[in-house]
Amino acid sequence: MRHAEPGWTPEPKDPSTPEQPAQVRRILRLFRPYRGRLTLVGLLVAASSLVSVASPFLLREILDVAIPEQRTGLLSLLALGMILTAVMTSVFGVLQTLISTTVGQRVMHDLRTGVYAKLQRMPLAFFTRTRTGEVQSRIANDIGGMQATVTSTATSLVSNLTSVVATIVAMLALDWRLTLASLALLPFFVWVSRRVGRERKRIATDRQKQMAVLSALVTESLSVSGILLGRTMGRSDSLTRGFADESERLVGLEVRSNMAGRWRMATIGIVMAAIPALLYWTAGMLTQFGGPAFSIGTLVAFVTLQQGLLRPTVSLLTTGVEMQTSLALFQRIFEYLDLPVTITEPEHPVVLPSVRGEVRFESVDFSYDEDASRDTGMPAGTGTAGSAVDAQARTLNGVDLSVPPGSSLAIVGATGSGKSTLSYLVPRLYDVSAGRVTLDGVDVRDLGFATLSEAVGVVSQETYLFHATVAENLRFAKPAASDEELRAAARAAQIHDQIAALPDGYDTLVGERGYRFSGGEKQRLALARTILRDPPVLILDEATSALDTRTERAVQEAIDALSAGRTTLTIAHRLSTIRGADQIVVLDGGRIAERGSHEELLAANGKYAALVRRDGETTGTDGAPDDREPADVVAG
Repeated sequence: MRHAEPGWTPEPKDPSTPEQPAQVRRILRLFRPYRGRLTLVGLLVAASSLVSVASPFLLREILDVAIPEQRTGLLSLLALGMILTAVMTSVFGVLQTLISTTVGQRVMHDLRTGVYAKLQRMPLAFFTRTRTGEVQSRIANDIGGMQATVTSTATSLVSNLTSVVATIVAMLALDWRLTLASLALLPFFVWVSRRVGRERKRIATDRQKQMAVLSALVTESLSVSGILLGRTMGRSDSLTRGFADESERLVGLEVRSNMAGRWRMATIGIVMAAIPALLYWTAGMLTQFGGPAFSIGTLVAFVTLQQGLLRPTVSLLTTGVEMQTSLALFQRIFEYLDLPVTITEPEHPVVLPSVRGEVRFESVDFSYDEDASRDTGMPAGTGTAGSAVDAQARTLNGVDLSVPPGSSLAIVGATGSGKSTLSYLVPRLYDVSAGRVTLDGVDVRDLGFATLSEAVGVVSQETYLFHATVAENLRFAKPAASDEELRAAARAAQIHDQIAALPDGYDTLVGERGYRFSGGEKQRLALARTILRDPPVLILDEATSALDTRTERAVQEAIDALSAGRTTLTIAHRLSTIRGADQIVVLDGGRIAERGSHEELLAANGKYAALVRRDGETTGTDGAPDDREPADVVAG
């Protein structure tokens, strides 16, 4: 059986220019809910730009009129006007920064929650193929990396553009010849900045990929399980060297990102800073060869405007470069937002007034290849697009089963026979490739997610506990549960006494992934959590396979109490735990090889009997070490 690649992540699209207009329009749509506040920012920016342009004209009047004519009253008014201009510009700047930052942070919040909500809707198959660190990197690094762009770029763009336009108009009003001389090199500067922007965008894509690799390494190797594995295998130094190598690659990409086009942009700054000298030279040459004479006030005011044009022009060019870089980050976020959600809630879900717990599998087929093709949009299998997956590649083939309400079904078989996959179809962790799974006669695909989660409880072999208190972990199943309900559930799972003996009782932190508790205690906490939810259908996915015999007995007693009166599907590893099941099914290669009660299957002397003989070599029917002959075990 061929599974999807475990390290699958969406392949980034080629950052070609034809796609950029559509991407820019999509980015602008993110700001649409805040267009009222953005309009206010635009007005503040325009007012600030217009006020700041007035200062050189006031300076011209001071130099050409007020001082030469010794008009002290006019001089005082003009000086006061220049001071008020500076004050108003500063006030407008603070207000526009406050509003634009707030809008930018709201857009960041929308992106973060949008990606998180989208990932919550993705099927289990997506997470089995995607490294956790990759997912975290998209939310933290990629969205975090675009913070400056989202919070300040829009304001900077409008502000600088308004300043440039207002300044050019003012320069034309002073003298059109000097204006043309000042702007002669502007097209060249724009061309250079666009080249630099495209270069940085390519590097930014590589840099974010490398950051995702580092994030995945940290998540995997610095978790409790990763530390245990690394130290017990003596690979701590090797992991450190591997991390250092990946970090070294990131260093190179960061340096390239910061230095890309730096000399070209520096050259632009030098040239623009040299323009005032060229203007003085041009004015002198025009005067010397019979051209128009410029007053000192006009010339100083024009140079002041030109210097004022330098900052917003360079800022505009830099903003263009940054926007090109941020497009790579937006592209990675949009890749996640555009992932197809293959398991969706029905538009008009069926409502079950009460759940009896009858589960049926009707001609069920399932293939991970087909499931992966639905996720990624790629054709299933290795053939041409749309080709059907070969029957031998299917995990489940033509499974027909009926589990009456309140009865127990045990599913056994060799590793890879499809046991867990079959159970995961009931709560719709996966969807069938063909056939259907029903709950009380209703296809589970026609039921709402809330109905399914209330009706079906799952206790898996790998128990997951949050880094929170015992009470918070239990209340994850039922947030409104009272303290007495928590204690009752813990007693039913035979874990209350251990919790009560802890220094902080139910307020004890369980630690990362519950490593402060033993395997049996974590399993019983998981059972208590499921008991608190009280589902009518219970799925036990090898819930005791990793436990020692004594712990298994305690957990099994809790399971027996939990299973009473419920429809139970048990994925069995140790056959001693399922001998009392109403129905036992043996899966072989995704097909039902045998079915019946324990006694019936033993009498048939087929695959189940062979499994019992293998299991009976180490354990007896009561789970204790067995020193009887295998034939005695089979005779049972």
